[in-house]
Amino acid sequence: MAARGTGRAVAGAAAAAGVAQPPKALIERLNKRYDSLHREFEDAFWATKMGLKDSPVGTGEALSKSKTAYEGFLADPANLKEVETALEALVDGQDAQGEDQKILSIMEKTFRCYQLPSKEAEDLRQRITEEEFVLQNEIRGGMKLGYVDPKSGNFVKASSVLLRTTMATAEDEETRKAAYDGARSIGPTVAEKFVKVVKMRNKFAKSMGYVDFYDYKCTMAEGFSKATLFGDFLGPLEERSRPIMEDARARLAAEKGEAALKPWNTSQALAGDVTKKQDPYFPFEEAISTWARSFAALGIKYRGATMQLDLLDREGKYSNGFCHWPQCAYVDTEGNFKPSQTNFTSLATPSAVGSGNTALTTLMHEGGHAAHFANIVQGSPFFSQERAPTSVAYAENQSMFLDSLCGDAAWLAKYARNSAGEPIPWELLEEGIRAKSPYSVLALRSMLSVPFFEKALYEMPEADLSAESVQALADDVERKIQGGLGPRPLLSVPHLLSDEASCYYHGYVLAEMSVHQTRAHFLSKYGFIVDNAKIGPDLTEVYWQPGNGEAFLDLVERLTGSALSSDAWIAELGVDLEERVAREKKEYEAAVGAGPAIPADADSVDLEMRMVLVHGDTVISSSEEDGWKGAQAKFKKFIAENFPVKA
Repeated sequence: MAARGTGRAVAGAAAAAGVAQPPKALIERLNKRYDSLHREFEDAFWATKMGLKDSPVGTGEALSKSKTAYEGFLADPANLKEVETALEALVDGQDAQGEDQKILSIMEKTFRCYQLPSKEAEDLRQRITEEEFVLQNEIRGGMKLGYVDPKSGNFVKASSVLLRTTMATAEDEETRKAAYDGARSIGPTVAEKFVKVVKMRNKFAKSMGYVDFYDYKCTMAEGFSKATLFGDFLGPLEERSRPIMEDARARLAAEKGEAALKPWNTSQALAGDVTKKQDPYFPFEEAISTWARSFAALGIKYRGATMQLDLLDREGKYSNGFCHWPQCAYVDTEGNFKPSQTNFTSLATPSAVGSGNTALTTLMHEGGHAAHFANIVQGSPFFSQERAPTSVAYAENQSMFLDSLCGDAAWLAKYARNSAGEPIPWELLEEGIRAKSPYSVLALRSMLSVPFFEKALYEMPEADLSAESVQALADDVERKIQGGLGPRPLLSVPHLLSDEASCYYHGYVLAEMSVHQTRAHFLSKYGFIVDNAKIGPDLTEVYWQPGNGEAFLDLVERLTGSALSSDAWIAELGVDLEERVAREKKEYEAAVGAGPAIPADADSVDLEMRMVLVHGDTVISSSEEDGWKGAQAKFKKFIAENFPVKA
């Protein structure tokens, strides 16, 4: 520790004196220091979020300490000064390729995102971190979440994911209402502490000259203000989709009755019967194979990454799937590529109806994140970390493009297979299209409700902020944006509570815009997407390899040839139902005849990665030790032994 401190002091003194350290040496030192601090934080993050009992860093103290050290490094003005001095010292010929300048520039941009104006701001940042930990892990994580079974009167423990699944699949309204009440109980539980955190976040942001905390987070991550976000993107999308939403709600009430608009009934009214009928074609235990084969058929590689997957639900586990990188991919100063290491989680309950489909969609989504960050090939981990200045929309575009395939008839024809290997029948897909397609705008509005809620929340005068006013605001925004209360109460959204995910959800909206635009581009260029081995290389070259060194909006325009807009999304919402059915049927028939590019019984799938399957502290299997098929066999055995199918 003493040597490291002395080195930093010498470097800092050199910077203060205006003496530039040789660029390569500075880059190497900052890369290694970032690498170390980032891993320490991510190891503690994983251990606490997964509720690991055997980890020495699975404590709130360890997480807070590692986060403080990590953010302290990013906020250290001496680091910024060194980088600025080195940039100023670069002369013609010293960096002929511009590589040192490129790396130092992203370091400068990153350090600037975390500079704090005063010791008071630093202290406030630390207090916010401590309060957020209590809010997420002790209050939200420690609450008794579930619902009261209306038949037995017994309390049924359930994660927020399982509560939503129950609302979508339970046959009787009483059970659906009980599940909704369970999800809604999160709001009153977290509200008081959440209000305290909101006030502190706003105070912190305003001390640095931002309008509020949302403006601060948006500017740091996206490179433009909250006003631009809502004025140029979210506001126009809300206006263009509102009449479509109103028509959809009127249609739902006419087809299924006014009761279908009640928040606990909507999901079941839209998909309950279809979900149950399609369930046999999404066996949970085959989800990993399906994801891997589908990605490999797209030409996606993971460049030697190691992926640790914790997929199954359990008590004490964080209530949202995520994908983080304890090891960022980058090329070191010697020219050696350091592959990424990924921690990847979901909340699957194998015995629940719809769990296989949910797990598969999550694998496609989080696996998309992992593929993206595994393929960033730049000279520093600063390019391949997920925090600011990495655009939220940029990160989510990659994962959402890949999980969008799960809704394509062509993809379903190839990959939705029952235990006998039989493809899902067209009749079931058609039923699903007719049941869901006219109402797809409701998902858009649900997505929009989160950023509009956070915008209103952080704009609320501090004197008006209270547990009661925040809960009332959440309901008001749901009614305004979604047309009524939705099946996912806003205060149950876990993103709101954590520092890294708060004021983040707009990224999903911008990403969905780019997904539709990207899909339209590929369909125009190639005619098809599913099992097209050219898709992965295109994504890798244009979207993935640059990392955060280029602006998200620029990357979208480079790939698609057009500036980002909601045109493709709105156009897709406006497709006539019969036209959509005919289009999807044609694609289904061609795909079901061809079958998947990589069959289910393939001995191996080449994704250029090592997969480790875990359940908390338990290592279930590893593709390196057990082989591809062996790792899956052990996983299936673990599921059968620990998640037996209910009679």
